[in-house]
Amino acid sequence: MPLQSIFTLARLHRAALFFCGCVIVGIFIANWFRILPSIGMAGIAVTGLVYAAAYRRVAHWNLWPVFGSLFLVFLVHLLQGFNTETASMGEYGRDVVLQLPFLALPLGFWLLPALPGRYLRWLWLLLIGMTVLAATGATINYLLHAREINESYLHSKVMPTEPDHIRFSLIITLAIAAATLLLAHEALRTVWRRWVGGAIVVLALFLHLLAVRSGEMTFYALGGLSILWLVLRKRQWKQAGALAAVLVLLPVFSFVAFPTFRNKFYNTQEDVGKVKQTNSAEGKNYSIAARVYSYKAALAVWQDNKLVGVGKPDLEGEMAKRYATLYPEMGAKFYIQPHNQYLYNLAAYGALGLLIFCIGLFYPAWWARRKRAPLLLAQYVSIALSFLVEYTLETQIGLAFVVFILLLALQGSLPYEEEDKTWRPA
Repeated sequence: MPLQSIFTLARLHRAALFFCGCVIVGIFIANWFRILPSIGMAGIAVTGLVYAAAYRRVAHWNLWPVFGSLFLVFLVHLLQGFNTETASMGEYGRDVVLQLPFLALPLGFWLLPALPGRYLRWLWLLLIGMTVLAATGATINYLLHAREINESYLHSKVMPTEPDHIRFSLIITLAIAAATLLLAHEALRTVWRRWVGGAIVVLALFLHLLAVRSGEMTFYALGGLSILWLVLRKRQWKQAGALAAVLVLLPVFSFVAFPTFRNKFYNTQEDVGKVKQTNSAEGKNYSIAARVYSYKAALAVWQDNKLVGVGKPDLEGEMAKRYATLYPEMGAKFYIQPHNQYLYNLAAYGALGLLIFCIGLFYPAWWARRKRAPLLLAQYVSIALSFLVEYTLETQIGLAFVVFILLLALQGSLPYEEEDKTWRPA
């Protein structure tokens, strides 16, 4: 029996839909089922390989630069084996395994024809639904422990969430963007529109209750871009004015209504003040000050290894040496890795590695620059801004969020054969 009669495109698309769903759900339940995101990503790769074997073709052959560019990021990690001390080879192996999404996901989506539009809409709805469920659970926990959690915000702490609060805040912002675009393009059945509209309100309020600076920075950046688009491209002045009013009034309302938001505001003021102090013992317990210390230590590492860096597996040891020199009064337990993906890569891979990393990761945005791909733009804005304050790609959930969601958004811009007049999320 020919393979094509067994592995029909419809069956392979359903398999890909299932595995994509595994990744999305796995992002939220990784603490209980840690392997689920990996199962999903491996499944997507295998589905693409099965299609290529059965049909003897690569669905997006002409787009190899787009998908191959992401492989460059994996290649940067792979080649670090030549720049790693023998004692750190175990850590090198763990890093290569961690970064496999940059190999598996682009390969699977490159080999397999673009998913049907209805599947893409279902997946974005799944992301929105899971985000609402996670926000509801975090809110219930907050209400049960409001006094302790409110107090913790004065000490650079945040309420517990699944996934971790930084990645979760970015997911919330992207879910709001996806929900807004699905409504704006009338891509949902009438029965779903009210629920999705309610999800936007709930998630926007929860984002401010959560009060994580990374997510809020991305939220207001995307809001500002939306205002510019409404004014400059659509000439919809009333809608732009209404959105601007929301973006002004929402933080004011949050400051009055949410103790977490208010306490985070006061904590941020105090935190910024600690940055200006010369004694690091005063600022080591504050998130912004601690980040600044990590930036300075990372730059010191890079100064001695400008072209190719010290290698990621050896970075922790090199950072410890610079901390001991720059901040001798700070205990070793307060040493952290540079909370900035660009500086992290600069110290680990040098200027050459950082250049290859940026070209590889951001080339798909250049390829899609003339396409109408607002979701892809939103994801890239989220990625670029989160990199300023976090080493997002050094955790399993961070990788799943960045690579999978980026490729999911890219799906809507790929060539497709189906007749679907409804908006393909892109």
